[in-house]
Amino acid sequence: MAHHHRHHNHDGDTTDIDWAEMAPLLEAQAELGLPMYEQALAWLAKEVTEPGLIVDAGSGPGVVSCLFAETFPGARVVAVDGSEPLLERASARATRRGVADRFGTLAGELPGVLDELEYPADLLWASRSLHHLGDQRAGLAAFGERLAPGGTLALLEGGLPHRFLPRDIGIGRPGLEARIDVVQEEWFARMRADLPDSVAVTENWPALLTAAGLKYTRTRSFLLDLPAPASDRVRAYVAASYTRLRDTFAEGLDAEDRATVDRLLDPDDPASVHRRPDVFVLSAYTVHTAVRPV
Repeated sequence: MAHHHRHHNHDGDTTDIDWAEMAPLLEAQAELGLPMYEQALAWLAKEVTEPGLIVDAGSGPGVVSCLFAETFPGARVVAVDGSEPLLERASARATRRGVADRFGTLAGELPGVLDELEYPADLLWASRSLHHLGDQRAGLAAFGERLAPGGTLALLEGGLPHRFLPRDIGIGRPGLEARIDVVQEEWFARMRADLPDSVAVTENWPALLTAAGLKYTRTRSFLLDLPAPASDRVRAYVAASYTRLRDTFAEGLDAEDRATVDRLLDPDDPASVHRRPDVFVLSAYTVHTAVRPV
């Protein structure tokens, strides 16, 4: 979900996300992920055949929202987000893609803003937006209530973190990205704990969907595999990702790893992601679906 929230943990650190500031990175990430999203939507289309309304709950800049409009030419798509600047990007993209006549936006915080929908959704897509809600059980229940009878909720949560580089990159200690994973997981746990009304929950998504009153749960993972040698576009995205890492999470790394990240971001360094030949993108995205009973 894209909105601007600021939380503080007991150490005084901030788990702040300025989604509008992150817009270029969010857009680049989604655009690079389009081959994976196309697979996921093709999988959804086998059971969600002719949806009238598709809601993208936590749409960000609308890359996937527009892909839904293109994949389901008979559907109206509503991009829902807490960040109006991101929704402006979504609307502009819909115009560029030629789907603006079937595309709308709704600004506000999930899940309450969904009450403003004119009619229930036949497909509600929530991609990594639920985990920004303090009470994820209540969020899932609210999502389910906004479905039409027989409508499908598709939840993208979990999967595997990105890998951009080999385990041993020839500088610093091997295993840099595994250590980065640990820092990001710790930050994520703080972010969850700092959310208003945060409730800890076991992330068994099919069980949670069932507890929300939905049926026929399915789960499938989709691979994003952009092998080396990387295109300039991929390199730019990897550099932007490492820049955000340095700006947000670097204090969790030791001095040697911080120095390695600095070298990876130095365009003049042959070992940087701008120049090295072994940069790639590899990740897995997991989608869980369930249906509101008729």
